[in-house]
Amino acid sequence: MIDRQPLFQGIAYSRRVETQDRPQLIHILEIDLTAPGLEPFSAPGFEGATPNAYEPIGQETLAQRTSDFLQEHQLQVAVNANFFYPFREETPWNYEPHAGQPVNMGGTAISEGELVSLPQEQRPSLCFLPERGTPGLTDSPRAVIVGDGICFAGTEQAVSGNTMLLDKGQPTTVVQDILNDGQPAKPYPMNIAALDATGTRLWLILVDGKQPFYSEGMTLQESIDLVQSLGGTTALRLDGGGSTTLAVSTAGRGIAGKGEAQTAAALNGAAPRLLNAVIHAKIPGQERPVANHLGFFAEPLQP
Repeated sequence: MIDRQPLFQGIAYSRRVETQDRPQLIHILEIDLTAPGLEPFSAPGFEGATPNAYEPIGQETLAQRTSDFLQEHQLQVAVNANFFYPFREETPWNYEPHAGQPVNMGGTAISEGELVSLPQEQRPSLCFLPERGTPGLTDSPRAVIVGDGICFAGTEQAVSGNTMLLDKGQPTTVVQDILNDGQPAKPYPMNIAALDATGTRLWLILVDGKQPFYSEGMTLQESIDLVQSLGGTTALRLDGGGSTTLAVSTAGRGIAGKGEAQTAAALNGAAPRLLNAVIHAKIPGQERPVANHLGFFAEPLQP
């Protein structure tokens, strides 16, 4: 296990290696949403894009690898987020989407306050809120996870998953039904977002999988146990499988702030580093283009 290691102000990384039952490699980002200079960012739509909840014809974002998303926007860390379609993975040369292909997302996506993808039934969302004055909330969370995918007015960034895992610290009814259906527990590559009770601490948990003798994934029950052990009270499952990707900048913060012009030094900065073992089209090390991402701008560590 790698002990908790600060990467940027407000962002720490740890890695766990488990061998009981099956090999597992678990990556955990712990993010203090109140840290100075820390700002979330989700993928924007392309010019002419149209938010569309159900049509399988891509028209919301352009597929992109998470590492390319991180580098394009000069973020410090980024993970893949929403499920998406069209999707096909038959051979290393026969798959979609390819990078640059228009795609649609499952569930809500908001970038810079602009709606990119509409809410869908049974698609829970992680919504990042303004620092103050969110209508309908008496406390001051920086983020909430909502089971119906409908974010509060004023939400600045949002991504969605397919399953609400925890609510108020306990497995949801949907999860309990899955756990009690009598089917064998199947390990799978996981990507989970979890919040503490205050809505100010976020965990992004990524588990490598589909790689025998290295990491074979995590079961649903194991993922719930892990989130609870960290202190998470609400959690949702983002797109996992071969989409599971955690990228980090190997340079300092590339721009002065979100939305400001990138400098030549930033554009020529060091290449992103993948912290997890990606796999796409059955090829270890191959990174998959996906529809949406969740990234963070963050300040460098103090000396």
